Amino acid sequence: MTSPEVIPDQAAAIPAAGRRVLVSSVSSDSHTWNLVYLQLLLEELGHQVHNIGACVPDDLLIAECRRFEPDLVVVSSVNGHGAIDGRRLIGRLRAEPDLAALPVVIGGKLGTKGAAAGTYGPELIAAGFTAVFEDDAGVGDFRRYVGSAKSPVVLAAGGQ
Repeated sequence: MTSPEVIPDQAAAIPAAGRRVLVSSVSSDSHTWNLVYLQLLLEELGHQVHNIGACVPDDLLIAECRRFEPDLVVVSSVNGHGAIDGRRLIGRLRAEPDLAALPVVIGGKLGTKGAAAGTYGPELIAAGFTAVFEDDAGVGDFRRYVGSAKSPVVLAAGGQ
């Protein structure tokens, strides 16, 4: 795997139009407002979104990936257990030969260690996520990624 790319704070790139994006939470996260926000943002950017909701078991996410055939999976966490659940989830997803190369990103409140920049990103990239957006990274970095990034990315406050 290549080393993570860090995207500096700059004007948003125009996203590739019409991507199929699956939006989900991790299995222990019951929050839904973040998923609705992501869905609306992605739709505003011109993407087709399938939001499978909160508290999604790993098996259901894998089944929905096969059914919906997304170009990108966006996993969001608000409860602070995103890194733990995310490592398990990405391990299961990457073990599936037909889904092993699927771009999967995770973001939000990934742990309970506070807002230390880069706290979880490197380990989640190493586990198999395509990009990681720490909880204070900001929506601009996510928009740029959805529009253009192809290599592994770790994003925290200030784009570092």
